[in-house]
Amino acid sequence: MTSERWDPAAFKARVDAVLRRYVAQEADLLSEVDPALGPVAGQLEAATTEGKRLRAAFCYWGWRAVGQPDSEALLRAAASMEIVHAAAVVHDDLIDDSPLRHGRPTAHLALRDAVEHHPRPAEGARSLAMLVGDLLMSLAGQLFVTSGLPAAYLGRARPLWAALARDLIAGECLEILHTGAAPDTAASLKVIRYKTAKYTVEQPLLIGGALAGAGRRLREGYSAYGLPLGEAFQLRDDLLGLFGDPEVTGKAGADDVHGRRPTALLAETWRLAGDEDRGRLRDLLGTSDDPDGDALDAVRAVMRRLKAPERVEVMITERVEEALRALDALNLPAPAAAALTGLAHSAAVRRS
Repeated sequence: MTSERWDPAAFKARVDAVLRRYVAQEADLLSEVDPALGPVAGQLEAATTEGKRLRAAFCYWGWRAVGQPDSEALLRAAASMEIVHAAAVVHDDLIDDSPLRHGRPTAHLALRDAVEHHPRPAEGARSLAMLVGDLLMSLAGQLFVTSGLPAAYLGRARPLWAALARDLIAGECLEILHTGAAPDTAASLKVIRYKTAKYTVEQPLLIGGALAGAGRRLREGYSAYGLPLGEAFQLRDDLLGLFGDPEVTGKAGADDVHGRRPTALLAETWRLAGDEDRGRLRDLLGTSDDPDGDALDAVRAVMRRLKAPERVEVMITERVEEALRALDALNLPAPAAAALTGLAHSAAVRRS
């Protein structure tokens, strides 16, 4: 990737290389403590192997849009955003009891063999997965502070790390608190904003901007662009979770319905439904057996008949358009404007 032309594939390869080297070193250090830690160390690497590297890209362009040049030190700082995501994913899969991620068993299932002698193997594996997520979050901060950027630059961004962690935990807690409650679109959108939108788009942009010394107007513009786009990203995930191809998404299609999670898709379905459909949904959502069978198909059928997926598509389009209007108002340098426009489309229009 040159310093001016945005090449997403080349950027991803650079971030992947940073993560592969860094996490492999940390996994080796963990394994050196005791050979029994090998499976745990392996999950550190497994958690950071896959990904679109969107969070790193937003951090990178938050930096570049201020006028700063391409930088290997900045790339390392941006890559730390992907380890934050890996930590969040491990914890989220554990909380949701999700069986698959990127087509592979999630950490709390993959670690079962390591604790086969444990009196409660499932609980032992879940405890190990929780600690993998905790260590990943610590490693993210360590990569950031050892990125090679000047201490003064890092100091400008340090307060944003506390905000990132606080908002992420707030969103995860809100999802748990609303799970199983009466579906409500406003509540679901608040969960989306704090659990996903902020740490996926807005905060990486703000951190990149803070590192580069962005002024108030640009920071406000990053939020005006990042929040609606982050919401669009998660709304697309909601649709893909239930209507996408599991072979492509790498996730179990029944997760959201089986867990009665407060997705905007379910909330919009509930809002559009009459008494008869709401009664039907109550019966279907209470079905715990065979979640990938007839009950799941029946939920999809109700959603399609009420045109809830189409309503969520409108919500996605509205948010992408809002983000692009905010971007246009910033009058950024052409390379940054082109990259952030492309990222907006790739984040919201995708199959996985």
